[in-house]
Amino acid sequence: MTANTANTPDPARDLTVQRVRHPLKMRLLQVVRTAQVSPQLLRVTLGGADLEDFVSASFDDHVKVFFPVDGADKPVLPQVGPDGIAFPEGQPRPPARDYTPRRYDAAKRELDIEFVLHGDGPASTWAAQARPGQYLGVGGPRGSFVVPAAFDWHLLIGDDTALPAIGRRLEELGSDTRAIVVVEVADASAQIPLPTQAQLDLHWLHRGDAPEGSQLEAALRKITLPRGEGYVWAAGEAAAMKAVRQYLVSERGIDKRRIRASAYWKRGDAAVHETLDD
Repeated sequence: MTANTANTPDPARDLTVQRVRHPLKMRLLQVVRTAQVSPQLLRVTLGGADLEDFVSASFDDHVKVFFPVDGADKPVLPQVGPDGIAFPEGQPRPPARDYTPRRYDAAKRELDIEFVLHGDGPASTWAAQARPGQYLGVGGPRGSFVVPAAFDWHLLIGDDTALPAIGRRLEELGSDTRAIVVVEVADASAQIPLPTQAQLDLHWLHRGDAPEGSQLEAALRKITLPRGEGYVWAAGEAAAMKAVRQYLVSERGIDKRRIRASAYWKRGDAAVHETLDD
Protein backbone atom coordinates (compact mmCIF):
# COMPACT_ATOMS: atom_id res chain seq x y z
CA MET A 1 0.00 0.00 0.00
CA THR A 2 1.27 3.44 -0.85
CA ALA A 3 0.00 6.91 -0.04
CA ASN A 4 -0.65 8.83 -3.26
CA THR A 5 0.31 12.45 -2.70
CA ALA A 6 0.57 13.37 -6.34
CA ASN A 7 -2.35 15.79 -6.16
CA THR A 8 -1.41 19.40 -6.73
CA PRO A 9 -1.43 21.20 -3.35
CA ASP A 10 -3.95 23.98 -2.91
CA PRO A 11 -1.91 27.17 -2.37
CA ALA A 12 -4.83 28.78 -0.52
CA ARG A 13 -4.87 26.01 2.09
CA ASP A 14 -2.54 26.52 5.06
CA LEU A 15 -1.16 23.19 6.27
CA THR A 16 1.48 24.70 8.56
CA VAL A 17 1.86 22.89 11.86
CA GLN A 18 2.27 25.43 14.66
CA ARG A 19 3.69 25.36 18.16
CA VAL A 20 1.87 27.69 20.54
CA ARG A 21 3.12 28.53 24.03
CA HIS A 22 0.85 29.14 27.01
CA PRO A 23 1.56 30.73 30.40
CA LEU A 24 2.19 27.92 32.87
CA LYS A 25 -0.31 27.83 35.72
CA MET A 26 -1.03 25.37 38.51
CA ARG A 27 -4.70 24.82 39.31
CA LEU A 28 -6.40 23.19 42.28
CA LEU A 29 -9.60 21.57 41.02
CA GLN A 30 -12.40 19.39 42.40
CA VAL A 31 -14.19 16.40 40.97
CA VAL A 32 -17.64 17.37 39.73
CA ARG A 33 -18.70 13.92 38.50
CA THR A 34 -17.37 10.70 37.00
CA ALA A 35 -18.65 8.57 34.12
CA GLN A 36 -17.65 5.09 33.00
CA VAL A 37 -16.88 5.37 29.27
CA SER A 38 -16.01 1.67 29.12
CA PRO A 39 -14.99 -0.93 31.72
CA GLN A 40 -11.41 0.20 31.13
CA LEU A 41 -11.88 3.97 30.72
CA LEU A 42 -13.19 6.43 33.32
CA ARG A 43 -14.04 10.07 32.58
CA VAL A 44 -13.49 12.47 35.46
CA THR A 45 -15.00 15.95 35.16
CA LEU A 46 -13.12 18.59 37.15
CA GLY A 47 -14.28 22.09 38.02
CA GLY A 48 -13.28 25.17 39.94
CA ALA A 49 -12.54 28.87 39.69
CA ASP A 50 -8.92 28.12 38.74
CA LEU A 51 -10.16 26.98 35.31
CA GLU A 52 -11.26 30.47 34.29
CA ASP A 53 -8.31 31.13 31.94
CA PHE A 54 -7.59 27.52 30.97
CA VAL A 55 -6.54 27.08 27.32
CA SER A 56 -6.06 23.86 25.34
CA ALA A 57 -5.50 24.59 21.65
CA SER A 58 -4.83 21.05 20.39
CA PHE A 59 -6.08 17.49 20.78
CA ASP A 60 -2.39 16.63 21.22
CA ASP A 61 -2.07 18.72 24.42
CA HIS A 62 -1.17 17.24 27.77
CA VAL A 63 -1.48 18.52 31.31
CA LYS A 64 0.38 17.38 34.39
CA VAL A 65 -2.06 15.91 36.91
CA PHE A 66 -1.01 15.97 40.58
CA PHE A 67 -2.53 13.45 43.00
CA PRO A 68 -2.82 13.72 46.79
CA VAL A 69 -0.34 11.67 48.77
CA ASP A 70 -1.76 8.95 50.99
CA GLY A 71 -3.78 10.43 53.83
CA ALA A 72 -4.07 13.91 52.31
CA ASP A 73 -7.20 15.39 50.78
CA LYS A 74 -5.37 17.86 48.52
CA PRO A 75 -2.17 17.56 46.47
CA VAL A 76 0.75 19.87 47.19
CA LEU A 77 1.20 21.93 44.02
CA PRO A 78 4.50 23.38 42.82
CA GLN A 79 4.90 27.14 42.59
CA VAL A 80 5.66 28.79 39.26
CA GLY A 81 8.42 31.40 39.44
CA PRO A 82 10.90 33.16 37.15
CA ASP A 83 13.27 30.17 37.39
CA GLY A 84 10.62 27.56 36.66
CA ILE A 85 8.64 25.43 39.07
CA ALA A 86 9.57 24.56 42.65
CA PHE A 87 7.85 22.48 45.30
CA PRO A 88 7.44 23.80 48.85
CA GLU A 89 10.22 22.60 51.13
CA GLY A 90 9.45 20.07 53.79
CA GLN A 91 6.42 18.60 52.07
CA PRO A 92 6.26 15.34 50.10
CA ARG A 93 6.02 15.71 46.35
CA PRO A 94 2.73 14.47 44.97
CA PRO A 95 2.61 11.69 42.38
CA ALA A 96 2.09 13.20 38.93
CA ARG A 97 1.26 11.90 35.45
CA ASP A 98 0.56 13.42 32.01
CA TYR A 99 -2.97 13.34 30.59
CA THR A 100 -4.92 14.67 27.62
CA PRO A 101 -7.49 17.42 28.24
CA ARG A 102 -10.41 15.51 26.68
CA ARG A 103 -12.92 18.37 26.81
CA TYR A 104 -13.00 21.88 28.23
CA ASP A 105 -16.21 23.86 28.67
CA ALA A 106 -15.30 27.48 29.38
CA ALA A 107 -18.88 28.50 30.17
CA LYS A 108 -19.28 25.80 32.82
CA ARG A 109 -15.59 25.79 33.83
CA GLU A 110 -15.41 22.04 33.40
CA LEU A 111 -12.43 19.95 32.32
CA ASP A 112 -12.74 16.27 31.36
CA ILE A 113 -9.81 13.91 31.82
CA GLU A 114 -10.09 10.22 30.98
CA PHE A 115 -8.15 7.58 32.93
CA VAL A 116 -7.30 4.06 31.80
CA LEU A 117 -8.09 1.73 34.69
CA HIS A 118 -5.25 -0.76 34.50
CA GLY A 119 -5.16 -1.64 38.19
CA ASP A 120 -1.88 -0.18 39.39
CA GLY A 121 -0.05 3.13 39.63
CA PRO A 122 -1.11 6.32 41.42
CA ALA A 123 -3.33 7.63 38.61
CA SER A 124 -5.33 4.44 38.04
CA THR A 125 -5.61 3.80 41.78
CA TRP A 126 -6.90 7.32 42.42
CA ALA A 127 -9.33 7.26 39.49
CA ALA A 128 -10.87 3.95 40.59
CA GLN A 129 -12.04 5.58 43.84
CA ALA A 130 -12.72 9.13 42.54
CA ARG A 131 -15.77 10.82 44.02
CA PRO A 132 -17.31 14.32 43.65
CA GLY A 133 -15.64 16.87 45.90
CA GLN A 134 -12.19 15.27 45.86
CA TYR A 135 -9.23 17.43 44.86
CA LEU A 136 -6.71 17.13 42.03
CA GLY A 137 -4.01 19.47 40.82
CA VAL A 138 -3.55 20.28 37.14
CA GLY A 139 -0.59 22.09 35.62
CA GLY A 140 -0.44 23.35 32.05
CA PRO A 141 -0.63 22.77 29.22
CA ARG A 142 2.66 24.55 28.64
CA GLY A 143 1.97 24.69 24.93
CA SER A 144 0.09 23.21 22.01
CA PHE A 145 1.22 21.40 18.86
CA VAL A 146 -1.51 22.48 16.45
CA VAL A 147 -2.07 20.25 13.42
CA PRO A 148 -4.45 21.90 10.91
CA ALA A 149 -7.69 20.05 10.31
CA ALA A 150 -7.50 21.06 6.62
CA PHE A 151 -5.40 18.04 5.57
CA ASP A 152 -7.18 15.75 3.10
CA TRP A 153 -6.76 12.82 5.47
CA HIS A 154 -5.65 12.08 9.02
CA LEU A 155 -4.25 8.75 10.15
CA LEU A 156 -4.69 8.33 13.92
CA ILE A 157 -2.96 5.39 15.62
CA GLY A 158 -2.77 4.28 19.23
CA ASP A 159 -3.57 2.00 22.13
CA ASP A 160 -6.03 2.56 25.00
CA THR A 161 -4.09 5.56 26.31
CA ALA A 162 -4.52 7.40 22.99
CA LEU A 163 -8.32 7.11 22.93
CA PRO A 164 -9.00 10.48 24.63
CA ALA A 165 -6.84 12.36 22.11
CA ILE A 166 -8.22 10.39 19.16
CA GLY A 167 -11.77 10.98 20.31
CA ARG A 168 -11.17 14.70 20.68
CA ARG A 169 -9.52 14.96 17.27
CA LEU A 170 -12.34 13.14 15.51
CA GLU A 171 -14.85 15.56 17.01
CA GLU A 172 -12.84 18.46 15.55
CA LEU A 173 -12.67 17.17 11.97
CA GLY A 174 -15.21 18.27 9.37
CA SER A 175 -17.00 16.39 6.62
CA ASP A 176 -14.49 17.51 3.99
CA THR A 177 -11.69 15.32 5.34
CA ARG A 178 -11.08 11.60 5.82
CA ALA A 179 -9.97 9.94 9.04
CA ILE A 180 -8.35 6.52 9.23
CA VAL A 181 -8.21 5.30 12.82
CA VAL A 182 -6.31 2.24 14.01
CA VAL A 183 -6.76 1.54 17.73
CA GLU A 184 -5.60 -1.47 19.70
CA VAL A 185 -7.50 -2.39 22.88
CA ALA A 186 -7.74 -5.50 25.02
CA ASP A 187 -11.08 -6.75 23.69
CA ALA A 188 -14.45 -5.65 22.35
CA SER A 189 -15.56 -4.34 25.76
CA ALA A 190 -12.96 -1.55 25.48
CA GLN A 191 -14.40 -0.18 22.23
CA ILE A 192 -16.11 3.19 22.67
CA PRO A 193 -18.20 5.43 20.40
CA LEU A 194 -16.04 7.80 18.34
CA PRO A 195 -18.43 10.34 16.81
CA THR A 196 -17.16 12.50 13.95
CA GLN A 197 -18.33 14.39 10.87
CA ALA A 198 -15.28 13.15 8.97
CA GLN A 199 -15.42 10.25 6.54
CA LEU A 200 -14.27 7.60 9.01
CA ASP A 201 -12.43 4.34 8.33
CA LEU A 202 -12.20 2.77 11.80
CA HIS A 203 -10.14 -0.31 12.67
CA TRP A 204 -10.44 -1.82 16.17
CA LEU A 205 -7.72 -4.31 17.06
CA HIS A 206 -8.10 -6.77 19.97
CA ARG A 207 -4.77 -7.82 21.46
CA GLY A 208 -6.04 -10.33 24.03
CA ASP A 209 -3.01 -11.49 26.01
CA ALA A 210 -0.47 -10.07 23.52
CA PRO A 211 1.72 -7.09 24.55
CA GLU A 212 0.21 -3.63 24.20
CA GLY A 213 0.85 -2.14 20.78
CA SER A 214 1.97 -5.41 19.21
CA GLN A 215 -0.90 -5.51 16.70
CA LEU A 216 -0.51 -2.02 15.23
CA GLU A 217 2.28 -2.35 12.67
CA ALA A 218 0.80 -5.49 11.09
CA ALA A 219 -2.59 -3.78 10.78
CA LEU A 220 -1.06 -0.70 9.14
CA ARG A 221 0.53 -2.86 6.46
CA LYS A 222 -2.97 -3.79 5.26
CA ILE A 223 -4.31 -0.25 5.00
CA THR A 224 -4.35 1.84 1.84
CA LEU A 225 -4.07 5.56 2.45
CA PRO A 226 -6.18 8.07 0.49
CA ARG A 227 -4.91 10.47 -2.14
CA GLY A 228 -3.94 14.00 -1.22
CA GLU A 229 -2.10 15.66 1.63
CA GLY A 230 -2.22 13.71 4.89
CA TYR A 231 -0.95 13.80 8.44
CA VAL A 232 -0.16 10.91 10.80
CA TRP A 233 -0.54 11.05 14.58
CA ALA A 234 0.40 8.10 16.79
CA ALA A 235 0.61 7.61 20.56
CA GLY A 236 0.92 4.70 22.94
CA GLU A 237 3.59 2.41 24.38
CA ALA A 238 7.12 3.63 23.59
CA ALA A 239 8.54 0.58 21.77
CA ALA A 240 5.36 0.08 19.75
CA MET A 241 5.27 3.74 18.69
CA LYS A 242 8.92 3.64 17.62
CA ALA A 243 8.18 0.61 15.46
CA VAL A 244 5.11 2.27 13.95
CA ARG A 245 7.00 5.47 13.17
CA GLN A 246 9.96 3.61 11.64
CA TYR A 247 7.67 1.55 9.43
CA LEU A 248 5.69 4.56 8.18
CA VAL A 249 8.79 6.62 7.44
CA SER A 250 11.10 3.89 6.09
CA GLU A 251 8.67 1.64 4.22
CA ARG A 252 5.67 3.82 3.48
CA GLY A 253 7.59 6.96 2.63
CA ILE A 254 5.73 9.27 5.02
CA ASP A 255 7.53 12.62 5.27
CA LYS A 256 8.88 13.03 8.82
CA ARG A 257 7.30 16.48 8.87
CA ARG A 258 3.93 14.82 8.37
CA ILE A 259 4.06 12.46 11.33
CA ARG A 260 3.99 13.01 15.08
CA ALA A 261 4.58 9.97 17.26
CA SER A 262 4.62 10.06 21.05
CA ALA A 263 5.35 7.61 23.85
CA TYR A 264 2.52 8.02 26.34
CA TRP A 265 4.01 5.27 28.47
CA LYS A 266 6.84 2.75 28.48
CA ARG A 267 6.61 -0.86 29.55
CA GLY A 268 8.56 -1.29 32.80
CA ASP A 269 8.95 2.44 33.49
CA ALA A 270 6.80 5.02 35.26
CA ALA A 271 5.77 8.53 34.23
CA VAL A 272 7.09 8.43 30.65
CA HIS A 273 5.75 10.94 28.13
CA GLU A 274 7.92 11.97 25.22
CA THR A 275 7.82 12.84 21.51
CA LEU A 276 9.67 10.38 19.28
CA ASP A 277 11.96 11.65 16.53
CA ASP A 278 15.38 10.97 15.07
